[in-house]
Amino acid sequence: MTELKKGSRVTGGDRETLSGQLKKKYEGGASIRALAEEHGRSYGFVHRILSESGASLRGRGGATRRKA
Repeated sequence: MTELKKGSRVTGGDRETLSGQLKKKYEGGASIRALAEEHGRSYGFVHRILSESGASLRGRGGATRRKA
């Protein structure tokens, strides 16, 4: 895969390759924010790529509230 410049359009084979890499890392436990920073992309871009790849997106983290 060729080196992708920050903000450049990602299409075709490069998009499929990047999609596979991101999906593998995300399913391995990496966060969307961490992947976005690592690849120089926005959170929205990474989220969209993961959705397109069929990755099962995790729910938001943090404590849940219970009724008293």
